[in-house]
Amino acid sequence: MSAESERKTDVIPQWKQEEVDTVVDILNSYESVGVVNLAGIPSRQLQAMRRDLHGTAQLRVSRNTLMNRALDETDDDLSELKEFIEGQVGLIGTNDNPFGLYKELEASKTPAPINAGEVAPNDIVIPEGDTGIDPGPFVGELQQVGADARIQDGSIQVLSDSTVLEAGEEVSTQLANVLSELGIEPKEVGLDLRGVYSDGVLFDPEDLAIDIDDYRADVQAAASAARNVSVNAVYPTAQTAGLILGKASNEARSLGLHAAVESPDIADTLVGKADSQMRALAALIDDEEALPEELRGADLTAPAGDDEDDADDDESTDDQAADADAEADTDDDEDDDDDDGGDALGAMFG
Repeated sequence: MSAESERKTDVIPQWKQEEVDTVVDILNSYESVGVVNLAGIPSRQLQAMRRDLHGTAQLRVSRNTLMNRALDETDDDLSELKEFIEGQVGLIGTNDNPFGLYKELEASKTPAPINAGEVAPNDIVIPEGDTGIDPGPFVGELQQVGADARIQDGSIQVLSDSTVLEAGEEVSTQLANVLSELGIEPKEVGLDLRGVYSDGVLFDPEDLAIDIDDYRADVQAAASAARNVSVNAVYPTAQTAGLILGKASNEARSLGLHAAVESPDIADTLVGKADSQMRALAALIDDEEALPEELRGADLTAPAGDDEDDADDDESTDDQAADADAEADTDDDEDDDDDDGGDALGAMFG
């Protein structure tokens, strides 16, 4: 091809260039740009979808060649989206993140009847129950498409859930008529996101189709594990400093009680422990003459609370230290974490 013919090819009519400029301006004004499939969407429903998207996203439908040219002329390199420009498609722009866009488009889909010749997007099932249709030839039509149908109690009934077509198979005219008569709409109509480009990353629909509840649970489990590591490794952070100090305090108290360290902080507990141990020992002596005078005839039962709380202080303080470890797995300090995590997930998934 000569250079002159190439120059002629590059020259496009004014109206086409204006359309390209309009599409470029739209794409440059949004943080996320995607390609959506429009095949099979009736014009009326497409217009309704445009209205529903107003304020959150903008849909632009143009010729594929012009959309390809516009993708080449945007400020960001959106040429990777050109691989999705095939068939009946449109460009969609939004300032929401890709996860939020995908979630919104999926939520906007509505049930629709399926026509003869279309491929079933999923298994088509005629549910068990009363069809509400009077006895007649329709029962034979149901049986011919594979439904477990009988005439009972004065009407046509389906006796069990019947899979009449598997996903990927073509819908026959007879099945389409039966489904229409029953009011079954086995497919969803909506904008299918083929790909979206945001912050220099190209996302496929499979990347965006995640279970938010599962994802949130994974994040919370990771946060809990990180707190455990921080506490056990004595690596202080703003979220774990209090837990680490509490654990250290309990361990120091336990050590002081075991070693009988004369510290003002545990002096009362040490005295109570010694008193409980003395009373327990004295209670084992049968010969009252062997007891010190001040204990003869005295009630050797430990004062209320001392026997449990002081004599067993070694174990209780060990438990407290263990509890400080366990707190890393509890929700005591998760309020702030959960709030921050919730905000972050909200921002991520819209």
